[in-house]
Amino acid sequence: MDEAIELFGRAGVDLRALKNGGRKLVHELPKAGLRVLVIRDSDVPTYVEHGAADVGIVGRDVLEEQSRELYEPLDLGIGKCRLAVAELVDRPVDENAQIHLRYATKFPNLTRRHLQARGVTAEVIKLYGSIELAPILGLADRIVDLVQTGETLKQNNLREVETILEITSRLVVNRAALKLKQKAVDTLIARLEKVAA
Repeated sequence: MDEAIELFGRAGVDLRALKNGGRKLVHELPKAGLRVLVIRDSDVPTYVEHGAADVGIVGRDVLEEQSRELYEPLDLGIGKCRLAVAELVDRPVDENAQIHLRYATKFPNLTRRHLQARGVTAEVIKLYGSIELAPILGLADRIVDLVQTGETLKQNNLREVETILEITSRLVVNRAALKLKQKAVDTLIARLEKVAA
């Protein structure tokens, strides 16, 4: 959120009020003519697709996982990280061995697509948090999770095996809002495009 506030500020849209909002989820910003919602990344596509929000900021990982009907006009270049496969340092996986492999992840669709593209047969276990525990406790052989610096992997004796997807945050727009509020949406896109470049 800090990166988004800074980016919007450079585009002339002051969102600093969000920093002092505590747990408040809806922020009315009359000077900017905006109502800003603070919601989970994974919920942004739903709110935008169904028209509860005209535009949103969401990571490429969520967009690829959910496959929503949204207009995606701009890569904002913020929230950089990667979706990676990792395994225990002292228990490397041999994909060619005739064993039943299990991958734990918050991203089952992306993981299945990746495994299918590589011709790897494996069970995918959906988790909602603490993905790094899965191989430590024997629940899974590997994990697929977001990695920014790799420090969490190191602290849990895990090593990155491969990158599935490079991630940044994207601006998404409701298709109806794109038509009905075209001028306002186009103006916002143009202002953000100048500072995101």
